[in-house]
Amino acid sequence: MFKSVLVANRGEIACRVFRTARRMGIRTIAVYSEADAKALHVREADEAVLIGPAAARESYLDAGKVLAAAKATGAEAIHPGYGFLSENADFAEAVMAAGIIWIGAPPAAIRAMGLKDAAKTLMIAAGVPVTPGYMGEDQSPDRLKAEADVIGYPVLIKAVAGGGGKGMRRVDAADAFLDALASCQREAASSFGDDRVLIEKYILSPRHIEVQVFGDAHGEVVHLFERDCSLQRRHQKVIEEAPAPGMDAATRAAVTAAAVKAAKAVNYVGAGTIEFIADGTEGLRADRIWFMEMNTRLQVEHPVTEAITGVDLVEWQFRAAAGEPVPLKQADIAMTGWAMEARLYAEDPANGFLPSIGKLEHFVLPEPSPLRGEGWVGVEAPLLVEVRETPAESPRPTRSSLPPPHPPTPSPSRGRGASLRIDTGVEEGGEVSQFYDPMIAKLIVHAETREEAAEGLAEACAGVEVWPVRTNAGFLVRCLEHPRFIAGDVDTGFIGAEEASLAAARPSTKTTAAALATVGLRADEALRANELSPWTDGLFAFRMNGEPHTPVVLYRNGERVEGLLSGDYRGGAPRHSTFDVHLEGEAYQAIGTPAYVFVDGEQVSGADTGDGRVVVFEEGDAFEFSPRLRGGSGSGTASDGALRAPMPGKIVATPAKPGDTVTKGQPVVVLEAMKMEHALVAPFDGVVGEVAFAVGDQVAADAVLATVEGSD
Repeated sequence: MFKSVLVANRGEIACRVFRTARRMGIRTIAVYSEADAKALHVREADEAVLIGPAAARESYLDAGKVLAAAKATGAEAIHPGYGFLSENADFAEAVMAAGIIWIGAPPAAIRAMGLKDAAKTLMIAAGVPVTPGYMGEDQSPDRLKAEADVIGYPVLIKAVAGGGGKGMRRVDAADAFLDALASCQREAASSFGDDRVLIEKYILSPRHIEVQVFGDAHGEVVHLFERDCSLQRRHQKVIEEAPAPGMDAATRAAVTAAAVKAAKAVNYVGAGTIEFIADGTEGLRADRIWFMEMNTRLQVEHPVTEAITGVDLVEWQFRAAAGEPVPLKQADIAMTGWAMEARLYAEDPANGFLPSIGKLEHFVLPEPSPLRGEGWVGVEAPLLVEVRETPAESPRPTRSSLPPPHPPTPSPSRGRGASLRIDTGVEEGGEVSQFYDPMIAKLIVHAETREEAAEGLAEACAGVEVWPVRTNAGFLVRCLEHPRFIAGDVDTGFIGAEEASLAAARPSTKTTAAALATVGLRADEALRANELSPWTDGLFAFRMNGEPHTPVVLYRNGERVEGLLSGDYRGGAPRHSTFDVHLEGEAYQAIGTPAYVFVDGEQVSGADTGDGRVVVFEEGDAFEFSPRLRGGSGSGTASDGALRAPMPGKIVATPAKPGDTVTKGQPVVVLEAMKMEHALVAPFDGVVGEVAFAVGDQVAADAVLATVEGSD
């Protein structure tokens, strides 16, 4: 076994590989860009090497710099993680030519499966079923459209060199094909340097089923069962689980056998994933599942496979790269329980899922718990801070009985018996950069049943607290608790069909009462200290021992919230206040300090913004309240019709021109940032007044890209 490994990646996957390496006594080496100088993966490594500026092409994607770092540090092996150089056959060959062990797929296998059209041809020859479509050399728009017309709509346009959901578009009608093709080709060229595409029949009620395979250099290939990755948004996986709901023994045998056959066709070595698309209209059936593509690397969702098998896939990768055989025979690989993984993204579901960047000033994840298997080890994380019910038999806390601030233990109300693992590459005080993928953590739960796994994962997501960066944690909770998901009635169109209810979030009256209570507690604290309260403009003449009912006004997303506070503060306790909050006909008792609030016996967690705003966390969502009406309506769009860049990026299309009439939701400008295209849309029906930038222009965050004027 080699004694040192360099991970040619960043973030959570680098930290995850280091974890196994440390357990096996292998020295760890990190590479990092200037943007990642203070990143978690840099500190967790035994040694770290700066390899370039923030832009990935000048650092993590620069094979020469990565190899130079390996040679300078004496690294005996290189693990590429996923993304970046993980499926770059030229890089793999360069690593091996330098006398360094490559912990990945053979270059020939990477090339064979790297181009989707060639891979499908190979699979047909190997007897693996594939979806009908066009994979020809003629890439003219007219030919591609003609082939799509013959296949029949809906069709899927896919980048030949694609992956990760990039360079992929669904087209439902012939008149939309050419615009979708142009967008797909732009994204493919930007992401992969190759704008070629193929056309596939789009399967109605499609389910994304994939099989984890593993091969060694001695010709042995085994599978580690299947995963269901159907819960997706814009072809990006959101929640994955293993096994697949509704998979019977006969169908499992057929699909895993096809996966092994596919891997053997390219003499595969290491961890790989064979992805299939299934027609779920009549449940999972062996004759309705087709090969889609192979990912010749470790997958983001590999932890759910580790959970149900107890296998450490990274350890297996190390052993295969060192020439050892697969550690277990197929008959010895068993599946136990159910596992689910949720991807925590820095994005704003309430604002079209635009990525959110910035400093993680408040970053709290649930506390991991012990899990089965060496690969199933949670990283250290802060304790869970969440709403906690006071036991019914306990009296309601008073000023004198309230305990000092402390993190509560996790609530047992959901996910009883589930175990939690967290993979992350960020921490409080860290930065979510515009330069890299917005995934900031993975939450993985293992339980005896699917119901318990879903409940446990929902509980974990509900305990996420992040500010001021926005996340999809609350969105994940709503997905996991949706009746269709609970019933297993999920396909790749689930989020699109249910997005309106899944993305929208409103605070409960109790959470709103907590925000109002925090105002009172802050004012009371300032008065105790004989200081002028920063809330004076919103709480004119406010005193806890003043009028019986003091009105408090806050704003949330431009909406006015008004409540009444009545208190019994008489200056007796040095730390805590108690009073009542009257809101929408309800009355709540609040007690505590601005940083430690109980409302009707439940602890409510918030973040200190330092500027007078109140942030309260509820079920994974962060709700911001302000003492005054704040302008605008969020990143990307504004109520005055100005479309602002949510982050720095490049203009890649301007589908609307000055003077064009547009309807609400119609794309006006398309911005490329964080490796994805983001359409900024008209906030209302109107006329385009100005398009301030041209295609190819680089723009700064918050720049006004275009304006829309309301129509009379």
